[in-house]
Amino acid sequence: MINSPYDKYRQSSVQTSTPAQLVIMLYDGAIRFIRAGLDGLKKNDLEKTNTNLGKAQTIVSELMSTLDRSYEVSEGLYSLYEYTSFLLVEANIRKDAVKAEEAVGYLTELRETWLQASKIATGQGGQSPLPTESSHG
Repeated sequence: MINSPYDKYRQSSVQTSTPAQLVIMLYDGAIRFIRAGLDGLKKNDLEKTNTNLGKAQTIVSELMSTLDRSYEVSEGLYSLYEYTSFLLVEANIRKDAVKAEEAVGYLTELRETWLQASKIATGQGGQSPLPTESSHG
């Protein structure tokens, strides 16, 4: 049972979001976790680094698994997610901030692209033709 008003709000926002908004939320989470992992690296808090980079990897894996591969652009997106996941693993194993920063860069650019595409799609009748939209969201 959800008790906190914040948790109720989060659950409600997820349940009422469009598929494009959910993808943007995933990007936001991954970016936030990578930044927390980088903060852990800066403070030499390896547990914080490991936990947060691991959470970001999980989100990138979710993005990969829900990608609708019937769109041509999906193959390129899948490869980029795969590379981003690789960067996160390397950053975590080697405690390499440069690799984590590179991953944040890709996810930030993708987030901005999704945000723009979502605005365009919404302005054209509300149906979003975006490739990660899937029925098992």
